[in-house]
Amino acid sequence: MLDPYAEACGEKALGVWRYNRPMDERELMAQLNREGFAHTYVWEDGAHAHYPEHTHRTETAHIILSGEMTLTMAGETKTYRSGERCDVPAGAVHAAKMGPGGCRYLVGER
Repeated sequence: MLDPYAEACGEKALGVWRYNRPMDERELMAQLNREGFAHTYVWEDGAHAHYPEHTHRTETAHIILSGEMTLTMAGETKTYRSGERCDVPAGAVHAAKMGPGGCRYLVGER
């Protein structure tokens, strides 16, 4: 069952959150806070920015606000676009590459 925010705002299909209504950054930050992501911030990368394989100490959530990010994790590669969310478990090896227009995204850490 989806939480009330997800039911009102979007859908979860194939493990990808998609927010359907216009995204309000403060509202999305508040939702991440309610999910236990105590540290939230907006990050922006330029066109084709690339992060080689790495890990984080904490679980991270990424909500794409504009542009696109291609994430490779556990042998799978998926491109996330505006309105989509991807979560990366703590300690998971992953790599990311931004699209031709860069990527602006909300990050939550817990």
